[in-house]
Amino acid sequence: MEQITPVIAFWRDVVGPERWFAHDPALDLEIRKRFERLWRKAMIGTLAPWEQSAEGALALVIVLDQFPRRMFRGYRECWLTDEHAREVAGRAIESGHDPQIAGPMRQFFYMPFIHAEDLRAQEQGVRLFEERMPEGAIHDARARHLVIRRFGRFPWRNAVAGRRSSDEEAAFLWAGGYDWALKAQGPRAAA
Repeated sequence: MEQITPVIAFWRDVVGPERWFAHDPALDLEIRKRFERLWRKAMIGTLAPWEQSAEGALALVIVLDQFPRRMFRGYRECWLTDEHAREVAGRAIESGHDPQIAGPMRQFFYMPFIHAEDLRAQEQGVRLFEERMPEGAIHDARARHLVIRRFGRFPWRNAVAGRRSSDEEAAFLWAGGYDWALKAQGPRAAA
């Protein structure tokens, strides 16, 4: 339980909003060195007691959803704990933990839903962003939902996942992929 605060402080203060979604190999390596052992504990359920508090549940979701995307960028392992992260996030939301977290950190309770290659999870994620986050935070969720609705999966994951892209997916990726999905929402989303 004593590791909850360091996870939150690292993600909020060291990484911070300006680097949460940036491609930064040095940061990826730092996260792997500092938190891979903790992620492995979370993966087998050892950190389940963290779910008892809002901050603990948020830390666990970050460990299961955000950290592997950094630690294993470009490898299938980056999605290994996605389902577990969604389950933890779902229980945290059901328990009313998410409103206890202020500002942009709250969005990390909802991210596991928009990371899913599942239309129902996407719809839940969009709904959560629309209802519980400021308007500016919704664009990523809507873009991902648009892609899943169109393809049933994220085409940009195909190479890493060992999947063959359809001609339509290849054309989508060539045309800008995710950036296209953001722009399809209009000028405010692309800004």
